Formats: sequence, structure tokens, C-alpha cells
Amino acid sequence: MDATDREVFRRHAGDATLLVGGAAAILLQLADPRVARGVAMHSGFRAAPMRRLRATLEYAYAVGFGDEAVVAEAVREVNARHAPVRGGGDATSPAYSAFDADAQRWVASTLLAMALAVHERVAGPLDGPTGDAIVRGYAPLGTRLQSSRAGWPETRAEFDGWWADRVAGLRVGHEARSLARDLLVDADLPAPLRLALPPVRLMTAGLLPAPVREAYGFAWTPRVERVADGWFAAVACGRVVVPDRVRRIPLHQALRRVAARSAATRDPHSGPPPGPPSHAAHRDATRR
Repeated sequence: MDATDREVFRRHAGDATLLVGGAAAILLQLADPRVARGVAMHSGFRAAPMRRLRATLEYAYAVGFGDEAVVAEAVREVNARHAPVRGGGDATSPAYSAFDADAQRWVASTLLAMALAVHERVAGPLDGPTGDAIVRGYAPLGTRLQSSRAGWPETRAEFDGWWADRVAGLRVGHEARSLARDLLVDADLPAPLRLALPPVRLMTAGLLPAPVREAYGFAWTPRVERVADGWFAAVACGRVVVPDRVRRIPLHQALRRVAARSAATRDPHSGPPPGPPSHAAHRDATRR
């Protein structure tokens, strides 16, 4: 990724309004039976489903915006969590491994697809060069782990074609539907946050490809679609009203958390840093 691509990617990816697509990205990940099986068998998703969203967010922000120490810590954490996640298949369930390069590429692609979808719902269409740069900017999410750079699309058009083929082959199983309910219905959240679940469910359903939405059992009628569109319009208005520096607060918080853990790993007696992980990371994160 050259400097121009990096600038375009960071201007796009640091905007917290993209988090509206987080639940949809997780449901698309779970629609790959390998991912659903690994999550169901080895993670604490059912007890704390929001933890996966936070961990994914921290990893994505670290790789996209952090200095090398922050990136290394984020990669170390993910690899440590992934190490025990493997199992053989049987007549009803596929073999799975969290080190499966194709599965890692799928997870990265869901983050890209939903970020593009949310951006265009709340900020308008992306021009060709911008879309192409964003597509290339998401490649390191997989390549920093075990996925290969070879085969990752270079352009938005290439990605859209590849994405359509992959979505056509998804299979939402019982485990995926059960985990989706844990995330969007039964999540153990403080009361104020639970109030956000209905609009999150609506916008999540609106972002999913129609066959995937149907497979998860979302009710989708013209009236429901209009309500979901209203929520997207509200997010779009909020994006205009809320200053960019405020919309980047989750980015800065995630970088600080990973930087603090990186410092503790290098020196168990060190405390968390008082600010962002580095001047360069802070400058890049805030640049428009």
C-alpha cells in the first residue's frame, strides 16, 4: 500500500460511523460454516458476544493506524487466540482452523464489504480511485496474519465480482443463527445499550445480502425497509453534525488499549501510556 492509498484508507476507516456495519460483518463471517464452528466451539462469544466485535475493532485499527509495536502486539494477540481454534470435520460439520488463510481472507473481506456499504449509505457513492484505494487498504488485515496478498483484489470492480461469488456460496447453519441471536437479541448489555439493539438489528438486516438476510430469519417487508432507511438517514445526519475528531474517538481509544498491552508485554512493570501510541500514529489517525 503506497502513501496515497494509505491516506485514502485512513481517512475512510477511522470514521466511527462505519461501526454501524460491525454486526453485519460478524453475521457474514458466521455464514461461513468454518468460522461459525470455530467461534461456537472455542470462543466466549455466547457469554460476551460484544467482545468479538471489540477485539476485531482493535485489531483492524491497530493494523490500519498503529506503529510497528502496536501492529506486532495486535497480531500476537490474535495469533494467541487463534492457536487452539482447530478441529476435524464430520458428516455435518466442516473441519476448521483459525489459521486457515482462506477463512482469514473471508473475515477481512466482510469488514471491507460492510465498510463500503455503510459509507455509501451514509456519505454517498465512492468514486473509482477512492474505492480502489480502500480495497487495497484492507488487504493487510489478512496478510498480517496467515493470508497471502496474492489474489486480494486490486480494484473495487474486482472485489465486487469476487464478493458476489463468495456470497452465493454461503450457508447459514444452526450455529450461525444461534450466535446471531446471542449478538443481536440476547446480548448481556447494560440497559442503555440494550435500547440500541432494535435499530442495530434493522440496519444489520438492511446491510446483509438478501439471501443471507433470509437465511438468518430477518423479517423484511417494505415497511421494515423504510424504517431501516430512516435509521441510516439518521446516521447520515449525525455524521454531518458530529465533528470528525469526535467520530475518531473509538479509533484513538482502541490504539491506546493495544499500545498499553504492548508496553506491558515488553515491560510488565510499565503502565499504560498517557496518550496515543506515537505522534505519527496520532497524526495519521486524525488526518483528513
